[in-house]
Amino acid sequence: MTATIAIYLFANVEVLDFSGPYEVFTTASRVFLRSNPQGQAPFRVITVARTHAPVRARAGLQVLPDCSFATCPAAEVLLIPGGVVDDELMDGQVIDWIRQCARTASITACVCTGAFLLAGAGLLDGKSATTHWEDLDDLRTRFPGILVRENVRWVDEGHVVSSAGIAAGIDMSLHLVARMAGRELAMATARQMDVPYHCEA
Repeated sequence: MTATIAIYLFANVEVLDFSGPYEVFTTASRVFLRSNPQGQAPFRVITVARTHAPVRARAGLQVLPDCSFATCPAAEVLLIPGGVVDDELMDGQVIDWIRQCARTASITACVCTGAFLLAGAGLLDGKSATTHWEDLDDLRTRFPGILVRENVRWVDEGHVVSSAGIAAGIDMSLHLVARMAGRELAMATARQMDVPYHCEA
């Protein structure tokens, strides 16, 4: 069965926060199909934004989302990247959408300051989580119900998985590939991408 990975895009999203995981999951499917040409790709990756309008990421990259809040299909994994999240955190429609999608997703994951959006939706209450090292104290202060962890690449709480800054999202995504489709595929994906494979957080 192919798992749908929905990656949220918003103005000033950090480019590698969403493109790193996008590359991991699409590469994993490509590597899998190379060895199993009659098989079914393990992952389908889509991008979603509030509307179908282009989104301008941090540093100016313009991205066209695949679907909007209204047209986004149910996803096994909802992935929330980081970036400049102040406006998103104050937007009730965004927080409600994340909360609603998380109810049906098997895994809700975040990269970097995306942790603030999961926290705003109440998804990290009483759980351990991490974020970019610059934002650890802010996450602790604003959301005291979270056990904020330092010096880890990701934190897996089962239904919710968080990762540290930017490139750590690649490590977390490889971890999710291993969790969902096996460690062998995760290792092969890391090799194809020519990145280290960290089996421990």
